[in-house]
Amino acid sequence: MPPESETRIERARSASGDELKSLVHEASEEVLLALLENPNLEEPHVVLLLERLDLPANVLAAVAGEGKWTSSEGVRLRLARHPRTPKRFALAAVRQLFLFDLVRLSLLPSAPADIRRVAEEVILTRVPHLAVGEKLTLARRGPARVAGALLAEGHAQAVKLALVNPFLTESQVLKVLAKPGVPERVVVAIAHHPKWSCQYNVRIALIRNSHTPTSSVLAFLPHLTLRDLKDVAKLEGLAAHLRKHIQHELSRRAESVGAHARRHPI
Repeated sequence: MPPESETRIERARSASGDELKSLVHEASEEVLLALLENPNLEEPHVVLLLERLDLPANVLAAVAGEGKWTSSEGVRLRLARHPRTPKRFALAAVRQLFLFDLVRLSLLPSAPADIRRVAEEVILTRVPHLAVGEKLTLARRGPARVAGALLAEGHAQAVKLALVNPFLTESQVLKVLAKPGVPERVVVAIAHHPKWSCQYNVRIALIRNSHTPTSSVLAFLPHLTLRDLKDVAKLEGLAAHLRKHIQHELSRRAESVGAHARRHPI
């Protein structure tokens, strides 16, 4: 190793004050690893170091392997979200994060997709044990799967907040409507919601759900394609009054087609 490099490494092990702030920007992996051995290094320096997206994986692993640093929530969050953190260290950091840091991580586009998904899963395991206030906050600004889970629980305030959550997706709404035990108030809220009740696939799911108000079903039927209308008519367990309305809609369309053909013969 060149003498200059040895000097920089030794300096990294003993530097203090403003020089430490400068050393966290070093390009050399050896210098950065030596810096982590410096007794003068403090949490703010490590946090600054972890903000570097070009940080070598070995340096990230060295930080993650030191309990002195991983006892800090700020360090754990940065290890979890860094794209170069070795997977086993990133996963360990995720599982130790506080609730709303998990939320931030799950919504961070720059974090690895699989880490974001694990963060969502950890949140979901905690949902049943949360206080009502925390659930309401999550319903309003949590990631899609979490908002969907809180929507499915059926708490009146959470339902209202989850339906306006900007991260809630059509896929999650459809999953909620497909749950056998979904509370009636959830289905009614979706059926009356100005955004979700206008989504075609959501309308199909609502028509299939026995909790959907008849007035909503009747409003949806004219907008279904003929194929979907026929498919719904074949559903087992469809309420008699709904089957009657669907047959009426099919007849209406058949008559409309016949009238058009009579007015415009080939």
